[in-house]
Amino acid sequence: MKCPFCSNADTQVVETRMAEDGDFIRRRRQCAHCEKRFTTYERPDVTFPAVVKKDGRRIDFERAKLLASMNLALRKRPVSTEQIDGAVERIEEKLLGLGVREVPSSRIGEMVMRELKKLDKVAYVRFASVYRSFEDVDEFRTVIDEIRR
Repeated sequence: MKCPFCSNADTQVVETRMAEDGDFIRRRRQCAHCEKRFTTYERPDVTFPAVVKKDGRRIDFERAKLLASMNLALRKRPVSTEQIDGAVERIEEKLLGLGVREVPSSRIGEMVMRELKKLDKVAYVRFASVYRSFEDVDEFRTVIDEIRR
């Protein structure tokens, strides 16, 4: 690891700690040349499948987009950030578990709907109305009846 202060390549690990959730390793390092200390983080490098949009375009999967769409549906709803993060992580795990190079955006949308249905029924209806492009009130009734079952 190169020192961020003097660019010397000779650095030593002084301390290693596992994050509380186990998602990354935090290392304190010291430069052999300038003796300054700095912190590095190690995370696993995973490759998500490409997302195939309805029009056929292929884009990279972005956690931020997934999180933003869920936050929009859950806006002003009594759901904690931890619950939302957990739902996003479950979706990511499912995507990685598929073992495919591409996944249709519709499949991700269905995964989001399943998670929202568990978290908050109102958010589920909000997301469904946009995701399924509701045209009239009857479509809302259908989804609400589905939830009631």
